This record gives sequence, C-alpha cells and structure tokens, in this order.
Amino acid sequence: MATQINPPRGMRDFVPADKRRRERVLAKIRTAYAAHGFDEIETPVVEDSARLHSGMGGDNEKLSFAILRRGIDREALAAAAEGGDPLALSDLGLRFDLTVPLARFVATHRGTLPAVFRSLQIGPVWRAERPQKGRYRQFVQCDIDILGEAGALAEAELLVAGSAALASLGLDTCTIRVNDRRLLNALLDWCGFAEAEQPGALISIDKLDKIGAEGVVAELAETSPAAAERIRAALAGWAETIEAGIPLETARILDALPEGLREQEAAVAAAESLGGIAEAVAAGGGALPLVFDPTLVRGMGYYTGTIFEVAHPESGSSVGGGGRYDGMIGRFLGQDVPACGFSIGFERIVDLVRELEGGGEEAVLALVDKKLPIADTMRVKRALLKPGRRVRIERRPKNVRNLLDRAAGEGFTHVAHIRAEHVEDPAGIALEPLEQ
Repeated sequence: MATQINPPRGMRDFVPADKRRRERVLAKIRTAYAAHGFDEIETPVVEDSARLHSGMGGDNEKLSFAILRRGIDREALAAAAEGGDPLALSDLGLRFDLTVPLARFVATHRGTLPAVFRSLQIGPVWRAERPQKGRYRQFVQCDIDILGEAGALAEAELLVAGSAALASLGLDTCTIRVNDRRLLNALLDWCGFAEAEQPGALISIDKLDKIGAEGVVAELAETSPAAAERIRAALAGWAETIEAGIPLETARILDALPEGLREQEAAVAAAESLGGIAEAVAAGGGALPLVFDPTLVRGMGYYTGTIFEVAHPESGSSVGGGGRYDGMIGRFLGQDVPACGFSIGFERIVDLVRELEGGGEEAVLALVDKKLPIADTMRVKRALLKPGRRVRIERRPKNVRNLLDRAAGEGFTHVAHIRAEHVEDPAGIALEPLEQ
C-alpha cells in the first residue's frame, strides 16, 4: 500500500477550485482597498533575525521560524546548545506578520515615498503555532496601513476601507470592537498598577475570553492584590454592557468607565478621540457598526493608541483587527513616523464567504478528437481565446459525462465539441452551456 503523503503540519495544499475561490476573495479585497487609495507593495518573506526579535512583535517573536546561517559546523552547533541561545545560529527568519516588514520597508524607501503613505500588502506569513482549526503555521494576511498621518483621519480611513472590503464579501454582519491603549493605561494607573507592571497586566486582561474574569483577577493578584480587586469590580460592571454593545460615543464611553476614572484627563481625551473617530467613520459611509469594548487589548506590544478587532457571529475568533502603532518605524528610521493599520484575517474570512462561487468569467471546455493534429488543436484554441474567457483543451474520452461533471465542478460554464471542420471555420464552433 502506498504511503499517504501530506504537507507539513499546519500547512495546506489548495486544489484548483479552492485556489480560484481564494483568488476571487482576494480580488474583491484588492478592489475595495484600491478604491480607497491604497497602493500595493511587496516585501521579502524573510527579514534579518535581529529585526524580527527586536521586541516589536510581542509573543509572535517566540513563534518565528529561524533560518540557520550558512556554513555552520558541529562546533558552532554544540556551542549554541551549550550557551542556550539557538538564535546565535540564525541571521534570517521567516516573517511572522506584515507589520515589521512594512516598518523596515518605510525606513528603507522613506526618501521616495509620499509624506502620507497608504500601503496595501497581501502575502503569506509563518508562525510555529500548534496547528488547530482556524490556526495554521502558514497563512495569508491582508494589511492596509497609513503612515505619516498623526490624526484620527488615519483610523477613520482604515475603518471605512476595511468595512467596505468585508461588506463587499457579504460579511456585513461583522461588528468592529474599538478601544484605546491610552484608556487601558489610564485604567491600570487608576487601579494602582505600577508602570513596570502594566505590560504584564495587559497580557492577563487579553486572556479574558480564554480564562474568564476570575482567571484574569487571579493572575493579576499575584502582582498586586489591591489593584486586581479594582479590575474585578470593573469587569463585573462591564459584563452586561459589553454583551449588549456600548455605542462608540464619547458620553457612552465615559459612562461605561468606573466612576473614579471617567474624570481623569487621559481617559476623557481617549474617549473624545474615539467618539470623533466614530463620527468620521459614519460620515465616510462605514459599512459596519462600531462598538466600544473596554476589555479589548490586542496582544501586540507595539500599539500606542486606538485599537480595533472585527467580530463575526459565526466565528469564535476575531476575523480582523489593527490599531495605531506610533513609534515602531522610528526604531529603524531614527525619527518618529505615525502609523496605523488594519488587517483582515484571510484564512478565517474565506470560509465565511458564501456568495462568490461564480467568478464572472466564461470558461470553455474544448473537447477535441484524439486524431486531430496538435497544430490544428492549437489553432482552434487560439480562435476560442478572447478577453474574459479561459479555455481548456481536453481529448475526448470514452466517458464524456464524468469529464463534464468534473469540469462543471471546477467552474467551467460551456463545452465546445471540436471537429476537423472547425480548424478552417472556427466561427462554426458552438458553445453549449455546461450544467453546474
């Protein structure tokens, strides 16, 4: 018996029908983003190891695939093992997201880019995840970013464009949850967490959907029991309001905050910023509802302001997200460049899209007699080809029905039965509809 051969764990092959479906979804996304003024770029799939492990990627840095330096001998391997630093053997790594490569791209090409650059980047990324449903080691990200715009115009444009892309795919039941890292920092200050404790506290709060409120409080209590009790009270007060949905309006945001926090200057400024973004998105025709979620954290450590995640009722995980990450590009460039981004989780949304089965193209299966010379076969194919149509040549088998059924399942719309007389008179070829 032949051994079954599969792709590496967490990675997948795509048969032609699946590949066409994925490309149709990507085409919709590209079209929506291009309409909003974003320009597509491409970056290498590998980056310098030091750049990938510079602290900008959060926990994803631990999941990166390293590439060994060339010419490593046994002595170097033994030394690295003894020293406990396997990264000493690596000078390159596969990218784990598109944000770090974008930051490097902007630093590299800053002199040729406009002052405000609207970037679109689509491509595969790699993480050494534990494979499970909806989580892979190789997957596609679809990112748009605005760099150089310090004001809320960036957030508004990203949210409008991102919601337009999702709505164009029929995913108009999505909801965008919004928060602000500055509001979270104000919350942690009010609770009593020291500045050095706050990054760890955010990591714990980010686990709320996995370990529940009691689990979060238990983790935080290990650092500061008194501060953890304040978080407990806040989470209890938010439980029902978050479920019902808190409108992204300044007054409603402030009302949702603990009483001692809502008068603080930083909290008021963040709430006003979020309310202004919501007004701008509505004015720009945002296709998806925005709601305030005070527990939204986003795990990446580079976020500095507004953060958002996209939820879909049929998905147990977010299907998109992003936020403002001022400061990242400055690490490469030596000067601050404001930045904000929005990413669609392509692998999660592609299975939710139901109404893009038709590619809109005419696809012709040309059945050719086996005795027809190759040159004549190619002449007929040339005559059938035209813009917006694809043509596949198949030698006529004994069992035509099986071939036609398979072709229909692959998206072919017509069949043409090619005979010798069609070589001189291709206009006489009849295209018969193929039952789907």
